[in-house]
Amino acid sequence: MLIELANVSHVYQDENNVKALKNINLQIDKGEFIGIVGHTGSGKSTLVQLFNGLIIPSSGVVKVNGKNITNEKSNLKKTRRHVGLVFQYPEHQLFEETVYQDIAFGPKNLGLNETEIENRVKEVMKLVELDFEKFKDRSPFNLSGGQQRKVAIAGVLALQPDVLVLDEPSAGLDPQGRKQLINLLNYLYQELQMTIILISHRMEEIAELSSRVIVMHQGEIVIDDKPELVFTKEEKLHSLSLDLPQITEILQRLKEQGLNVKVDIFSVEKAAQEIVTALRSR
Repeated sequence: MLIELANVSHVYQDENNVKALKNINLQIDKGEFIGIVGHTGSGKSTLVQLFNGLIIPSSGVVKVNGKNITNEKSNLKKTRRHVGLVFQYPEHQLFEETVYQDIAFGPKNLGLNETEIENRVKEVMKLVELDFEKFKDRSPFNLSGGQQRKVAIAGVLALQPDVLVLDEPSAGLDPQGRKQLINLLNYLYQELQMTIILISHRMEEIAELSSRVIVMHQGEIVIDDKPELVFTKEEKLHSLSLDLPQITEILQRLKEQGLNVKVDIFSVEKAAQEIVTALRSR
C-alpha cells in the first residue's frame, strides 16, 4: 500500500481546539488519481499534509510505503522526496534569485552532481512548458502568476516523487493556464504513471481527471468511490453544499426531458458527441 491512514484524527492546538479530522481510515494504491472535494473547512488540506509528514496527527497512524511516518524516528526528509506537495498558490513558496536556482534547490539537497541537477531542471521545465534558455536566468518574482506556478510545480517534480499532491493548483489561473495544467496532470498520470492526489473546488476537473473521488465533510470521509458513481448522488452532494459538474447537470436535465443520453460523461467533447448522437437517433 502506497499511503495508509488508520484511525487518524487531528486537533489544531489553539484557542479553538478545532478537530480538523475525525477517525480517518484511508488507503491509496500506486497509480491512482485521487480527487478530493469538500466545502471550506471540511479537512481536505489537513488530510493531504499528513501524507508527507507536514502535519503529525493527534492520534492514529500514517504509513507511506509501509513505513510509519508518525514515529518520532521517521525520516521525514526521505518521505517528502517520495510524496511531493504543491500548496495552494505555490508561487508564494518561491525564494531563490533565478528560476534555475529555485527548481534546482530540491535536487541539490539530494546531493546530486551538477550535471544531473541540470538535466532534471531541463526535464521538468519542458514538462511545465517553460523554455529553459528563456527562463532559467530570470527572477521568479518577475514572472506572471501562471509562470510562477509552473516554476513551483517544476521544483516539486524535480525531486521525482512517486506521489504528487496538489492543493487547488488551478486557483487564479486563466483558462489557458488551467488547460495546460490539466494536460500536464494527464501526462504525469497516464504516461509517467505517477500517483496524483488533487484537491479542487472545480468539479469538472475532478470528474474528468480522477479515477477515484473522495468527498469530505466536517473532518470525515463521507463518500469514496469512482467519479461516475459519486456524481450520481446529486441529492447527497447538494446536502453537503457541493455541486455536480456542469456537464453532468446538463446531461441529467436533457435526460429528464426525454433525450436518451448517458450522464456519466465528464469531458466537453464527449458530452457534445453524446448529445449530437442522441438527437440524430430521435
